[in-house]
Amino acid sequence: MKNMTSPQENNPIPIIDLFAGPGGLGEGFMSLPYEGKSAFDIRLSIEKDEDACKTLIWRSFYRQFKKKGRAIPDAYYEALRESDLTKREQLIKKTLASCPEGQVAIKEVQRVELGSKEWPSEKVDQLIHERLGPEEKNWVLIGGPPCQAYSNVGRSRVGGIHSEDHRVFLYKEYLRIIKDHKPAVFVMENVKGLLSAKIEEGPVFDLMKRDLRLGGEYEIYSLVGVVNVDSDYLIKSEEYGVPQMRHRVILLGIKKSYLHKYKQDENSYLKLQKPYVNLESVIGSLPKLRSGLNREFIKYDNDNLYANGKPKRIYKNLKDSYQEWRQIIEKHLSQIKQWGEIPTNILDNEEFQFNLQTGSEFVAFSKQDDLNKSSMPEELQDWFFDKNLGGVPNHESRAHLTQDLLRYLFASLYVKKYKTFPRLKDYAEHSQELVPEHANAGSDKFSDRFRVQVPDRPATTITSHISKDGHYFIHYDPAQCRSLTVREAARIQTFPDNYLFRGSRTSQYHQVGNAVPPYLASKIAKIVFEIVCGAQK
Repeated sequence: MKNMTSPQENNPIPIIDLFAGPGGLGEGFMSLPYEGKSAFDIRLSIEKDEDACKTLIWRSFYRQFKKKGRAIPDAYYEALRESDLTKREQLIKKTLASCPEGQVAIKEVQRVELGSKEWPSEKVDQLIHERLGPEEKNWVLIGGPPCQAYSNVGRSRVGGIHSEDHRVFLYKEYLRIIKDHKPAVFVMENVKGLLSAKIEEGPVFDLMKRDLRLGGEYEIYSLVGVVNVDSDYLIKSEEYGVPQMRHRVILLGIKKSYLHKYKQDENSYLKLQKPYVNLESVIGSLPKLRSGLNREFIKYDNDNLYANGKPKRIYKNLKDSYQEWRQIIEKHLSQIKQWGEIPTNILDNEEFQFNLQTGSEFVAFSKQDDLNKSSMPEELQDWFFDKNLGGVPNHESRAHLTQDLLRYLFASLYVKKYKTFPRLKDYAEHSQELVPEHANAGSDKFSDRFRVQVPDRPATTITSHISKDGHYFIHYDPAQCRSLTVREAARIQTFPDNYLFRGSRTSQYHQVGNAVPPYLASKIAKIVFEIVCGAQK
């Protein structure tokens, strides 16, 4: 960074962040250093979800100090260490109200539903003009319009894409802002399914690229190489240091007046990073937790039927305790042992010898403890750890049905032996008790319904579905027998440990699943910085 010249007399480059979610793209851009401060400055973050806005505000408060090279106040860490959600929110509210940095953060984040009647274009434009100023030209637009309508899973649920689905055209609000406010550069992210999405007018991606060029005012580039086919716009996160096989379309739009300074060569693209960062290296050294207990299936009630005609299921509520959990795990292990070849000697493991807890909104442990047990790359160690934190927030396990614990235990033991996760047929071959009673249980789409994450490779994509249940995100360690925590999902997404997700645990999962990995975003930010700075020389 020393050889770069920051534009505008060393002032940071302004950013507007649309459809910001919990701030993954923004975190990556704001983490890029320049002369001890931030190379970028988020002037406005727009997001419609209330809890995501709360997350953004608290992180913005942190950045008000970070971007000026000042020490982070103790109040920030006190809030992160508070495990009671109500008390934590009270601490945050008090801190934000007590200092000017808090008021700046509150002003920066706006809860806005773009494209809604409540937020017409004129009102949004006024916000942008206020934050940028009338003379600002060298600014950057980032964000990703909602992607559920384009995702392969979403399309399969509703039978394809429908032009009346307003989410299909939300990118047009993004487009309108480009057209009316003319950023120097924009970065737009979306799901892989965008490449194959079609509506009556034709392929959505072709229409989008045509619109974004604005009649030749902008050129659209890939961040990973020269474009020959549409798939060249696809970024595979695991190839750039992210411990997750997250494949996303990311478009780099550059104003044509900048092009004479932007050279597309091997130095202007994201740099491939090998070997891939595996899952265990980023979550394996976090404090070990057990799953909680909630219910156990007892029997069917044939006198009471669901709407589909099937008898209702009767459950017994369980009181959670380590002793009760261990008894259930030992019972499941005895059952699995009878099935043959799967090793079940986890009772001998050191981790199983002490009273495992279910975690909390803050779990204390030292950075050194993590480092001593971690094979994490040094660059990611610097990225994740904060020596002032003394632990991690958002690290609490879910409570699970006892029958699901049997599936989780089998799956994690299976991957321990075979180095791959079991498919539904593998469950069925061992016992029908492992096969869930579900209408789609026999279909190919359901074959990986219970999916354990493999420790020695990048994780599968963290999606917002993690907020529904943990069946796609089973921890590989049978001694813990649970799904991933919010913090584990956040590490897979490369959020720093001092990044707090606010709201309920369900909301926290949803926010993490919808985000762009900040570590990847930081590498994109470096390219964008070089483009804008190069154009100013």
